[in-house]
Amino acid sequence: MKVIDTHCDALLKLQTARLEQRKLDFKNAPEIETNLKRLEEGNVSIQFFAIFVNPETVTTTDQWKHAEEQATLFHEEIVEKNENVKFIRDWEDIRTLAPGEIGAVLTLEGAEAIGNDIEKLQKLYQMGVKSFGLTWNPANLCADGAGEPRGAGLTTLGKEVVQLNNENKVLTDVSHLSVKAFWDVMELADYPIASHSNVRAICDHPRNLYDDQLKALIAKNAPIHFALYPVFLKKDARTATVADLCEHIDHVCALGGEKNIGFGSDFDGISCYIDNITNSSGYSYLLNELQKHYSEEQVRGFAYQNFMNKLS
Repeated sequence: MKVIDTHCDALLKLQTARLEQRKLDFKNAPEIETNLKRLEEGNVSIQFFAIFVNPETVTTTDQWKHAEEQATLFHEEIVEKNENVKFIRDWEDIRTLAPGEIGAVLTLEGAEAIGNDIEKLQKLYQMGVKSFGLTWNPANLCADGAGEPRGAGLTTLGKEVVQLNNENKVLTDVSHLSVKAFWDVMELADYPIASHSNVRAICDHPRNLYDDQLKALIAKNAPIHFALYPVFLKKDARTATVADLCEHIDHVCALGGEKNIGFGSDFDGISCYIDNITNSSGYSYLLNELQKHYSEEQVRGFAYQNFMNKLS
């Protein structure tokens, strides 16, 4: 059974290693949880790779440089060096993947890198970015993130970015947004997605979504992809089980969102794991366990088909 994973942070790991003059081979480096070998073992058919520039550690003047470097690493180290990895430049490219090929989607997590420069946003589109998260946890010039106490919504610039995403058929990712910014995005976005968020009614974490937010995503036929991160599954937890993940799945199903569910692991950006799921190869275990709770058709939907149906 194939898998689509809508979020990982492998690009940051590759960049950090290069800056530290260490060599990491995307094919099999054990430090990379989403390396090629593990993606193959987990039967991951589509992997989204996020450009992430940490605003807490990278100066404003260097943020665009860091974003460009990660985009370059995506193309040079992930796509060009691996014959069975195909760059997804257009959504229809997903449908033309050959057996054994892995589609690689470039995304952005946090608009810090563009500042207030729309030309940089256009460059990101040209680089192939197909999903755009306006914030990480702090505030930036586009919006407030989930960690900003002020809790404001989209700025004028943020609204312009969403409109440009619409025009370019780029997903607007609501993961990491403040609640007010979430609702602003839902009013404007043609292609919203929650790439790696979970259920706040079960785990009260600022990165998770309230029921009314989940219902709004369901009403817009938007993907809701769960992070495989214990911190988002159980309050104050550092470990979790597949049964804990099932609570989140059941909750969204009860809201009418069975056909919206998918996974956005957050691998390479997390520090604790669901039991037996510590990297992309763990998807084989996860899907087998899920079939003890759900039908094969339901699990196929969660793993892959729900997202594919959204492309129709």
